[in-house]
Amino acid sequence: MDNIAFLIYSFSTLFAIVSPVSGVVTFVSLTSEMTLDEKNALANKSVILAFIIAVFFAISGEVILDFFGISIDSLRVAGGILLFTVAFDMMLAKVSRESITEKEINKSMERSDIWIFPIALPLLTGPGTITTVIVLMGSAASVIQGLEVFVAISLTFVIALVLFHFSRRIYKLLGYTGMLVFTRLMGLLLAAMAVNFIATGLWNIYTSFQ
Repeated sequence: MDNIAFLIYSFSTLFAIVSPVSGVVTFVSLTSEMTLDEKNALANKSVILAFIIAVFFAISGEVILDFFGISIDSLRVAGGILLFTVAFDMMLAKVSRESITEKEINKSMERSDIWIFPIALPLLTGPGTITTVIVLMGSAASVIQGLEVFVAISLTFVIALVLFHFSRRIYKLLGYTGMLVFTRLMGLLLAAMAVNFIATGLWNIYTSFQ
C-alpha cells in the first residue's frame, strides 16, 4: 500500500470507529443543561484527552503487545471481531455496547467529570479505537506511514472537536433520523473494515506456519 492510500485507509478506519457524527447525539444529551461556553469548554477537554489516549497507545502499543507476547496479527483478528460487533450495533442504529451503555449515559447526567467518562473514554476512545490505532501502527511499513497514522488520529479528533462545538446546530439540522442514517452507513463501512482486519490477520497467521 503506497503512502497516500495508507493515509486514506488509516483516516477512514479511525473516523468510522470513532464516529464523531454519531457521538453528537450522546454529546448533546449529556450537555443539554449546559450553557454554550460550558459545552464548548467540555468539548475541548474531552477531545484533547481522547487524542492523548489515542496517541499514547499508538506509541506504546507495540511495547504492550511484546510485553504480553501478543502478535499484531492476533490483535487484528481479535480487534476485527470487536469492530464487527460495534459495526453491527451501528447498523441497527443502537448505542454501541463497546463504547457506552444507555445506563451509563443516564448515570453520567449527575456527574461533573463527564468530559473524562463517558465522553473522552470510552465514547471517543473505546477499546475499538485503541485496538485500531495499535493495528494501524503495526501495519505501517515505513516511518512515513507511521507518521501518517498520527496525522489520521489528528484529523479525526479535529473533526470531532468541530462537530462537538457545533453539535446543537448539527443535531437541529440533521435531526435524530438523519443521525441514525449516518450511523448505519458508518456501521456498514466499519463492518467491511472489520472483515478485512480478520481476513488479513488469519492469513498472516496461517502463512507464518508455512
